Amino acid sequence: MRDSSLVVVANRLPIDDSIAPDGACEWRRSPGGLVSALHPLLRHTPATWVGWAGSVGPVPTLPDVDGVRMRPVPLTPEDLRDSYEGFANATLWPLYHDAVEQPQHHRRWWEAYQRVNRRFAETVAEVAEPGAVVWVQDYHLHLVPALLRELRPDLRIGFFLHVPFPPPELFMQLPRRAELLRGMLGADLVGFQRAQAAHNFAQLVAKVLDLPATDRRIGIDGRVVRIGAFPVSIDTAEMAALAARPDVAARASRLRQDLGRPEHVILSVDRMDYTKGIEQRLKAYRELLVSGHVKVRDTVLVQVAVPSRERVGQYQELRERVEREVGRINGEFGRVGEPAIHYLTQPFDRAELAALYRVADVMAVTPLRDGMNLVAKEYVAARVDDTGALLLSEFAGAAAELPQAYLVNPHDLEGLKEGLLAALHAAPTDVRERMRAMRAHLHEHDIRAWVRAYLNALDRTDVLVDRLTSADASAPPAQRDRSAAAAEGRTGA
Repeated sequence: MRDSSLVVVANRLPIDDSIAPDGACEWRRSPGGLVSALHPLLRHTPATWVGWAGSVGPVPTLPDVDGVRMRPVPLTPEDLRDSYEGFANATLWPLYHDAVEQPQHHRRWWEAYQRVNRRFAETVAEVAEPGAVVWVQDYHLHLVPALLRELRPDLRIGFFLHVPFPPPELFMQLPRRAELLRGMLGADLVGFQRAQAAHNFAQLVAKVLDLPATDRRIGIDGRVVRIGAFPVSIDTAEMAALAARPDVAARASRLRQDLGRPEHVILSVDRMDYTKGIEQRLKAYRELLVSGHVKVRDTVLVQVAVPSRERVGQYQELRERVEREVGRINGEFGRVGEPAIHYLTQPFDRAELAALYRVADVMAVTPLRDGMNLVAKEYVAARVDDTGALLLSEFAGAAAELPQAYLVNPHDLEGLKEGLLAALHAAPTDVRERMRAMRAHLHEHDIRAWVRAYLNALDRTDVLVDRLTSADASAPPAQRDRSAAAAEGRTGA
């Protein structure tokens, strides 16, 4: 068994579901961008990734990927149903997203969640070398930090929450609220997307656990847990280079031709989820068509909605409602060969996605609540000619970093319509100024700056950060300097 100085712990392993006949595996990009965030670091430091391999039953034997050891955690069908689909995604997920759907509570889900978290912690305890750095990811694994500290007090443990952390009045609804908070407090550093989330967490710790807490530090069991905001980002340079490729530009041109060369193309790219505001967006678009402010002959909406969690009833019902509304709008306003909405449910590879970003005159990212939303950042990075308007929900974490976007309240239908029209008819100079400002921000606050900032705060020895710097050695000097400066200014704790 190979030791590792860094162990990443996430619900899923970052590999393709299928393994080639020769046993080869490839990196799989996770929806939240975690894989692309950590890949540059993991290639240059001894590392293990602990996670579920994607199938129930006995764990497969997996090869290393780019030198990173893959350590699968077994899940039974009951584990998948009760812990992942149940407690994680039918209890925590809706509660963490403003209870857009009513959270469900079942004791067997909580029992399964405890069981699975302990299995993850035991696996990490087996593979981590003495004094290793362990980085636990997201809401599926709230209990792992404390469980792991019991098993391996020598480890330096970080926890990062990629989704929003709710205000106290919502979190207090959880029957097992104290256990979840104590689970997170097993970490040395707890990171959130936004400062408000860290504030919510500190308030709850003080109220529920009666512990001394500020928005930066919490005292527990004779030690200090640091907390802070570390907004996740994207590989800005990679997306920009992809969007600038001649084949991607040519594909974008063909896509616009296939769409009928409309004057305006509006694009939305979402996972099929009730938090993404898809239904509200479609309703606003339909009302603009009814009023005549938008006409099919010169404007088209491309809605990409990739199915997810299809075994969960709420998601099945959402997909049915969305498809029914798309059919209604196309039936009322579409023409032969000219649908009002192009509705796509298949996933796209990175090049095709970059081409879609280049086609879109307006990118509509209007979730009801989102921890960050990296689609908004990808769109900005892909607009290499400084054109394109970003319509962005105030309730996406990205809004705090991209205030130059056309910000809207997705719950306010009239405001959503006004924002969409403002983005469609904005003066080119205004669009260009906004886009340049957003692109400049992303170049300073890219994915490597996020990784460096968090690990610098967690790993006080700076060994991992030094290795990440080495991983960036092939980047242009100006880019390396910007990333280092961004990291130094964003430790957050």
